[in-house]
Amino acid sequence: MFAYVLWHKESFLVNPQAPVWKHYQPFKWWLLVHGLAGACGLFIAPLQLSDRLRQRYTKLHRVLGRTYVAAVFIAGSLGIYIQYFKERMGGSRTFTTAAATHGVFWMLATGIAFVFILKRKVQPHRQWMTRSIFVGPIVFLGVRATMGITGWEKLGPAVAEACVWFWIAFSIILADVVIQWQELSQYRPGAPKVQAAAR
Repeated sequence: MFAYVLWHKESFLVNPQAPVWKHYQPFKWWLLVHGLAGACGLFIAPLQLSDRLRQRYTKLHRVLGRTYVAAVFIAGSLGIYIQYFKERMGGSRTFTTAAATHGVFWMLATGIAFVFILKRKVQPHRQWMTRSIFVGPIVFLGVRATMGITGWEKLGPAVAEACVWFWIAFSIILADVVIQWQELSQYRPGAPKVQAAAR
């Protein structure tokens, strides 16, 4: 999804001559910072879920984690502001509400995950990081991939708004499915008996 979205929808961010910049001219610098912070979050997110990276390079994991938190709050808050700014250009308030919901959920899940790790509570930290990644990068990629592959991006902002709401709801459910699956895969009923026999 990342490769498709980067090629199909977001490549203009690194092309100053792209025609779409004329539309984004009034807030282009805010959008550039938002895009770069969001890309940083997208790159870091899967690395933070790697057990091997965390165990072998603990310091790097912590540095990337703090970078991810900063990227989320920059991208999330600027995304809300940009969508609010676009209301002056004819954007709808309901679309701003959808963007704000997405941004707030992403920052909230990330903030809670960060608080848990500061308190050295690893398990809830991992659960909230999973939610952060699903409600942030997965929604971002899912909306753009769905709109591009289906051709719905040509049907107007109402369809895009509905797609955003769908992916927000779906991501929350999907994140909890993944969390429950992780917990089930870690649970081994025979483990206590084996440990008792070893003693």
